[in-house]
Amino acid sequence: MTVRRIVANIAVTDTGPSTAFYRDILDLEPVMDHGWIVTLAAAGASPARPQIGIATQGGSGTPVPDLSIEVDELDTVIARIERAGLRPEYGPVSEPWGVRRLFLRDPNGRLLNILEHAGEE
Repeated sequence: MTVRRIVANIAVTDTGPSTAFYRDILDLEPVMDHGWIVTLAAAGASPARPQIGIATQGGSGTPVPDLSIEVDELDTVIARIERAGLRPEYGPVSEPWGVRRLFLRDPNGRLLNILEHAGEE
């Protein structure tokens, strides 16, 4: 038996604002849209091992985020956040365990840990 993927689902009343947020900030595009559910994915992304984080805190005394999203260019995400007039709740900061990250709330109030591994900019 092999787990092929894990998809985090976010309950919303309207898929539009969240679809726009994740598209504009993280370049995720709809790969399925049934109106009541939209699945977003990174273009050209290679298959990744499914992961689940189980945590008592988010590191450096932060709350546990709802989602952790690894990117290859955190500075690009930071610029998009600034252009959108949004403010991170934490960071950007380089953490002692080798990631550079920030915490941002999506339109539904979900706490996102957006990160890149140090030295991979």
